[in-house]
Amino acid sequence: MLVLAVIIGPKAWASEMDSVSKSEPAGKYIYVPDSLENDVLKLLTGHMRVVDDESNIDMNEKALWKGDTVPMILRTRNFGRFDRGLFNHLFIPKGQWAFGLTASYGEFTTDDLGIMDLMSDIDIRAHAFSIRPSVSYFISNNVSLGLRLGYTSMKGAIDSFNVDIMEDMNFNLHDIMYRNEAYTAALTLQQYVGLTRRGRFGIFNEVELAFSSGNSDFQRPFDGNLRTTHTTYMQAALNFSPGVCVFIMDNVSFNVSFGVFGFNLKNEKQTENGEDLGNRVTSGANFRFNIFNINFGIGIHI
Repeated sequence: MLVLAVIIGPKAWASEMDSVSKSEPAGKYIYVPDSLENDVLKLLTGHMRVVDDESNIDMNEKALWKGDTVPMILRTRNFGRFDRGLFNHLFIPKGQWAFGLTASYGEFTTDDLGIMDLMSDIDIRAHAFSIRPSVSYFISNNVSLGLRLGYTSMKGAIDSFNVDIMEDMNFNLHDIMYRNEAYTAALTLQQYVGLTRRGRFGIFNEVELAFSSGNSDFQRPFDGNLRTTHTTYMQAALNFSPGVCVFIMDNVSFNVSFGVFGFNLKNEKQTENGEDLGNRVTSGANFRFNIFNINFGIGIHI
């Protein structure tokens, strides 16, 4: 720890002379952290500008966590022949638990859109709800392993949709309904990169192995009768989601993640009015930014 004695003005100088005679320290004292010692000494020797230089970063700097010291700078393992000297700051230390919750609700009706007032005999409504609690444990500094559960419910209906444009185009849709309900369990692995020494801002990448089970109903009129197709399915997915995390309080974080890449395998079985239609297995992969797969969440860290 570097200690500076600052003397301001002639009165301070006089007080210093008096204190010297009394063998007492004079002026004001400023305590400078070890990490800033070199920069302060440069300023005192006439350098008016301090330029960040990674070569002067103390790679052995420690922080106190649960009565023990942990490294502040985490080196990135070099898997190639060229070492780029990459490192990240300690963001969340090993041994910490994190509890999170993500929830969403949305509702839509034709009353919400003013343009629908210009049309007659149109009645459409839909709503969606999801909740996803999670728990994770940091098996290493900035690396966590966790479990996430999820429940999703959505329903949409077209009670009336009548279009009549002269004689060339006219149709009438009514009594159409779609409902879906799903349960999900997922294993997650998150790797964080701390952006600041204070450990407040960070980015992360999440790998998720998810298993889902659900069912859906699609109802529509056919030959004067309502026909309902019931579908049950099971799905496995491997997803990759980068994100941003910021601590808004000492033990409370806010995070945003974006689904950009994933694989999925799905098995479906369908029946119509109680009669088996068959089953199918589908698979796919996507590599794109999905505006409907943006997740906002709150985390509690203990």
